Amino acid sequence: MGTADTAGTTTVIAQRVQRIKPSPSTAAAQRVRELKAQGLDIVDLTVGEPDFDTPDHVKAAAIEAIRQGDTKYTPVNGTPQLRAAIAQKLQERHQLTYSPDRIVVGGGAKQVIFLALMATLDEGDEVIVPAPYWVSYPDMVLANDGTPVVVPCPEADGFKLTPERLESAITDRTRWLILNAPANPTGAAYTTAELAALAVVLLAHPQVRVLTDEIYDEIWFEDGQVPSLAAVEPRLTERVFLTNGVSKTYAMTGWRIGYGAGPAELVAAVNKLQSQISSCPSSVSQAAATAALTGDDTFVRDCVAVYRARRDLTVKLVNDIPGLSCTPPSGGFYAFVNCTGLLGSRTPAGERLDTDDDVTGHLLESQQVAVIHGTAYGSPGYFRISFATSTEVLTEACERMARACAELTAEAVAGVGEAK
Repeated sequence: MGTADTAGTTTVIAQRVQRIKPSPSTAAAQRVRELKAQGLDIVDLTVGEPDFDTPDHVKAAAIEAIRQGDTKYTPVNGTPQLRAAIAQKLQERHQLTYSPDRIVVGGGAKQVIFLALMATLDEGDEVIVPAPYWVSYPDMVLANDGTPVVVPCPEADGFKLTPERLESAITDRTRWLILNAPANPTGAAYTTAELAALAVVLLAHPQVRVLTDEIYDEIWFEDGQVPSLAAVEPRLTERVFLTNGVSKTYAMTGWRIGYGAGPAELVAAVNKLQSQISSCPSSVSQAAATAALTGDDTFVRDCVAVYRARRDLTVKLVNDIPGLSCTPPSGGFYAFVNCTGLLGSRTPAGERLDTDDDVTGHLLESQQVAVIHGTAYGSPGYFRISFATSTEVLTEACERMARACAELTAEAVAGVGEAK
């Protein structure tokens, strides 16, 4: 039902829409486009997508699908070929076995996550969201009548949820825990031992499901690979909904293919919703995704090597700027920069920087560097930069940020000294 506005008329916008906000990352990207259209020389570090082109063999598979006439509706939950490729991938990476009825394909991992929440949440149900979090998680919960329970995970804990914090957050209304690793915006991921410790808590609370967002799992800079909760603790397999996709790993953000693997009952519910919302994912994109998952992984390994070099450069340059600091991310292509050393300082115009939003505003106004403030991720005092761009752009951005910080008053310098 609509709500009355101040003039006494009734709006047509439902409460579920009014209680959420537009995606901050999408809003930041749009702001950059607007500023560039005005002729400003913006260095954009907001975009969360690879700057590489989709691999040629993936594009060829899509072209062949078009030539063969594979342009019709597919099964709601994806083509048999793609679901088989997903099952094979999960078996090879994590030794997890999923039958076709336990795999769903959707229009991006974002849609799959949203539909899983839609399928399971009733009014007042709680979802534990560790912070820093991907900007969409809380709003997805709110849009589906749930209550996000944000649990701060400080940098001192590696930006990761501890068993103690998890236990304290669980109530009889808790329905989900969301675990994103490697995480957006921090690049943090859990070790096998850390996941096992969280599993001990979860086993004591059988009403809690776990949604694992593993979209960055192959963009990984440490030894071995990122462990998955379902593989670490098999007793939780029927309570874990594992989500992933091809957007980040294979530079296929615009192809819009994501997937989920989990209990058959949940997958069936997601399929029911998708049948009424979008019928099925793009047939051509599914052919491309199948080629991506089953093809040679040289592209992935090459990209990871480039991302690692960019990470190392970015972390070094940021840590050389007084007032800023950055813990090296273990995966993904983001750096989460601590800017508390700049809070309380003043710009040349005399404006005081009291929040991370003030800091990011100063970077944009002073030196035309666009980043996203940490409050959008549930963690004030930080900002996120994407290093999915060239070393030349990253170097220029950091040089500009250094100039913006150097413009701050002596009050800022004193604050910086304390923080560093």
